[in-house]
Order: sequence, then structure tokens, then C-alpha cells
Amino acid sequence: MPKEQGALRERQHTDLREPRRYKVLIHNDDFTTMEFVVKILVEVFFKSEYEAEQLMLNVHHADKAVVGIYSYDIAVSKVNKATKMARAEGFPLLLTCEPE
Repeated sequence: MPKEQGALRERQHTDLREPRRYKVLIHNDDFTTMEFVVKILVEVFFKSEYEAEQLMLNVHHADKAVVGIYSYDIAVSKVNKATKMARAEGFPLLLTCEPE
């Protein structure tokens, strides 16, 4: 009997799942200008001017809004980029990410 036939075969189990997605939320504050929020939504989140204005108004009235859903790395990168832009302009704008 050849050695290969008598050896145990190891069964591999692969559990492939889609990576978890994360919501990026933008929070309302009393200091960040509406124009700057629109700028962030257009430049960082690639929203159209119209969509950015609608989201900005939604944030203004509802206190926060989801601006996008991404993989973890992209969500964190966008939060960091927008936060850095806000701090450079002196705004306390808060963006967070949470699991979908």
C-alpha cells in the first residue's frame, strides 16, 4: 500500500464571509458652518452638491446622519481625513464610524 493512500487527509474548512461594513456618521454642532459641512461631503465623501446640501440639512435637523457605508479601513480613513480638514479650519466637527 503506497504511503499516500494510507495517510489521513486533512479537511480544510473555509468560512468566507463579506467583510463587515461601517457607517460613517456626521454629527451636528453649533460652530461648524453649513458651507464647510457641504465642502467635506463633496471633497471627502464624493457627494454631489445637491446631495451634500440635503445631507447637511438632515444633520442640522436630526443632530446626525449617515454619510456613507464602507469597509472598516475606508471608513476610518474618511473620518480621519474629514476631522483633519475640520481642525485645520478651526471647527470641532465630529465624525464617527460604527458597525452597520
